[in-house]
Amino acid sequence: MHPILLELGPVTIYTYGVLLAAAYLLGLKLAMTRAKSRGLDDARVLDLGIYIIIAALVGAKLLLLIVDFKTYTSNPHALLDLLREGGVFYGGLILAVMVAMLYIRRMRLPLWTTTDVFAPGIALGHVVGRFGCFFAGCCWGKPTNAPWGITFHDLNATMNTGVPLDLKLHPTQLYEAGAEALILAILLLSERRGKGFAGRTFWLYMLLYSISRFIIEFYRGDSRGMVFGALSTSQFVSVLLVPLALVMLFILSRRIQPAPRAAAQRAAA
Repeated sequence: MHPILLELGPVTIYTYGVLLAAAYLLGLKLAMTRAKSRGLDDARVLDLGIYIIIAALVGAKLLLLIVDFKTYTSNPHALLDLLREGGVFYGGLILAVMVAMLYIRRMRLPLWTTTDVFAPGIALGHVVGRFGCFFAGCCWGKPTNAPWGITFHDLNATMNTGVPLDLKLHPTQLYEAGAEALILAILLLSERRGKGFAGRTFWLYMLLYSISRFIIEFYRGDSRGMVFGALSTSQFVSVLLVPLALVMLFILSRRIQPAPRAAAQRAAA
């Protein structure tokens, strides 16, 4: 659509990069606001947010490298393109969660309360980030005759991402942005209703995102790697995460846990 936001002489500012930065900042801002209401230490939450952002960037590119390993090994120059590409979201999510768990344990933060703080921020950031994909042309969908199909015409888009031009495609970037916006609303509303427990928001996010991503993958048209010749990499990860999320929701709901603020005070003691 509009992969280049602005050109200032030799300097080119890409729409994807701007929106990706905005996604991380908005997600971190929401997490910081939620952390205050739960009595968590602002400085530690900010540090954790920065580590999560770095891990997400690295993890997304690592999984993309693994998925398209043959492409990058057969053409070493393609490694330079890896630096410009966003990567695979699940790779970023998995590495970010691993880094977060290590930091939370080291700083003795309340585990599930802290993850609950960040979950809606991840969803918000993903909404904005997928608009970046839409403007860049990456993560495109399969050809369609649906009236809401979109057509890319910008040569820069196909040069950077390989998106087909002049062909009506499913706007899978917008499908996922819409799904994430709905998930965000569900997460925030669920916290106001019913008897909550630490970890519910985080694992509910994992459950809902995995389901939505599994479905949307059927409409994706770009190359994403296949597992067992039947499922895309993201669908395979979704299949693993759905039962895990259900089990964790059941286990955590059976525990007697202190209120979020009390848990945070106990961890800081």
